[in-house]
Amino acid sequence: MDLGLKGRKAIVCASSRGLGKACARALAENGCEVVVNGRDLKKLEATAAEIASLTGAKVTPVAADVATPEGQTALLAACPQPDILINNNAGPPMRDFRELTRQQMLDGVIANMVVAIELIQKVIDGMTQRRFGRIVNITSGSVKMPLAGLDLSSGARAGLTGFLAGVARTVADKNVTINNMLPGAFDTDRLRATLSKTAEQKGRSVTQVAADRINSIPAKRFGDPAEFGQVCAFLCSTHAGYITGQNLLIDGGTFNGAF
Repeated sequence: MDLGLKGRKAIVCASSRGLGKACARALAENGCEVVVNGRDLKKLEATAAEIASLTGAKVTPVAADVATPEGQTALLAACPQPDILINNNAGPPMRDFRELTRQQMLDGVIANMVVAIELIQKVIDGMTQRRFGRIVNITSGSVKMPLAGLDLSSGARAGLTGFLAGVARTVADKNVTINNMLPGAFDTDRLRATLSKTAEQKGRSVTQVAADRINSIPAKRFGDPAEFGQVCAFLCSTHAGYITGQNLLIDGGTFNGAF
């Protein structure tokens, strides 16, 4: 399927690895010029070179912390008129909510709610004027199925979801869509780190802990980041202009609900 994305310009935040990288690659495969972002310059440059080599697309690395005004300025300097914005940022580590300080809570809300809103503020008017825009926020399956220990991440991302639900409806008539992708357990560095920590806490092997997690997923496997990336590319396509304000849960059936 031709997604109608050839020549479109995309910014993908936190895309040096994991789900962000998968989204950047899928967009590049479908003809987009892509700005990739991360804080580790060496890792980021390797990712940009890899995606460019595999796809032939123009891929621009921007090493920056998107939580800072300087980082956001650097992203938009590299791509002043993006057609596509993929908001992504690492979530806070698992922690008992009793241990959270006020500053940690503020930092979590900034990273997983405020940053996305700030970037959308900066790009949305240009998108509406050009009558094409696709904004996808990578949140978490924990927005629908909160997990103890990830309370700060769940709360901040749920806040972003609620904030943008109204915004999405104000720009839908300009062919600008805003949607959220809610990943479950995908085979990423973050998942492997979580499994390792759980194994250490429980005195079990990582293999045993991973097997237990897989058995809790109806699909009986972890997600492949490439699958996630292709769904993201579709939401950014010309075919998805009638989908907006939605939360797409991609978790192999883990959330046991009809809605």
